[in-house]
Amino acid sequence: MTLLLLFLSLALALTYVVLRFRRPPVTAEKARPGRGQPQAMEEFAAELVPEVSVRREPPPAPAEGELPRRYGTDRLVLMARDPAWLFAYWEVSAARQDDFGRVYGPQAWQESRPALRVYDVTGVDFDGGNAQRVFDIGLHEAADNWHINVGTPDHAFLVDLGRVLPDGRFITLLRSNLVQTPRAGLSDRTDEQWMWIEGLYRSLRYQVGTGSPLIVEEMAARAGEIPLNVSSPSFPGKER
Repeated sequence: MTLLLLFLSLALALTYVVLRFRRPPVTAEKARPGRGQPQAMEEFAAELVPEVSVRREPPPAPAEGELPRRYGTDRLVLMARDPAWLFAYWEVSAARQDDFGRVYGPQAWQESRPALRVYDVTGVDFDGGNAQRVFDIGLHEAADNWHINVGTPDHAFLVDLGRVLPDGRFITLLRSNLVQTPRAGLSDRTDEQWMWIEGLYRSLRYQVGTGSPLIVEEMAARAGEIPLNVSSPSFPGKER
């Protein structure tokens, strides 16, 4: 009986010690800050995270500004693209549009249509009515440039930009510069001086080591002047 009581006492004492010192498991609810979790433990855990250096790329350079489409000035520029084509570009300012409306009525701009009038002024002193050939090109309202097929090499041209009123009148807004289309073949102009130079080269006595300065001196002695931009000829059959 005494041994049984002693055994029960030891068992109760052991149970008390286990229950007294055993810590309950930490749940997710208790681990959240502000719900009984010690702040010092959270700071200690943060110190265990290694510091990672993040490389920041420099910001991209700003894109260069585009050229403005309009400058607010009146201009009509004509260029010869090739023997058969011209190219024109233009800008009509708001002030020019207002002037057109004051002269021909507030609705004249909306009721008229834009057009280019092309003048072939080859060999004439143009006065507005003596062109060799005149033709019109209808445009759409938003156009500010146009390729013009003239089909005539070696001719001079002018272009007017204007509006065609409902009654058919062409009102000029801007006039271009004068241009001339290039030739479509070889030039029919000859230069006798170059023929003379070739003959002079063929008639010169030359020797090994003779260069352009000596040739120029010989030419100057024969022609009485020193020609410019003369290069050494190539002599067939001469080894280099």
